[in-house]
Amino acid sequence: MTTHATRSARSPVQQAALLVGAVFLLVGILGFIPGITTDYDTMKFASHDSDAKLLGVFQVSILHNLVHLAFGVAGLAMARAAATARTYLLAGGAVYLVLWLYGLIVGHDSAANFVPLNTADDWLHFVLGIGMIALGALLGRRSAPGYPRV
Repeated sequence: MTTHATRSARSPVQQAALLVGAVFLLVGILGFIPGITTDYDTMKFASHDSDAKLLGVFQVSILHNLVHLAFGVAGLAMARAAATARTYLLAGGAVYLVLWLYGLIVGHDSAANFVPLNTADDWLHFVLGIGMIALGALLGRRSAPGYPRV
């Protein structure tokens, strides 16, 4: 008995956006789990005074976790079409590069560091920004054979 796929195959750029979105969603969820997030009881909504750290490394707050969740949902939604998947990766990467610069410019103990960000966050944002832009640019240039452009 032969079965037919009911969904069309995803292009590489759609797969990348789906994966990136799923990772952001997972990170957003993990940020709310005590133990995975150390000093969970010190988590603030949005403040540099939030001492909670995802995996004991990346400073988080409720707002920071909500941003990860929103980026995750956006990635899953925008992965439905190649054009929007590419936009998600390129624009999302640009946002993360802006966050990297923001983290470098704004003092970590400043009231302007409301997200909050620490040095580990700053450099992760740099890697995420470059990685997302590279995925969007390389995989979204044109569809691979067998993958129609949507």
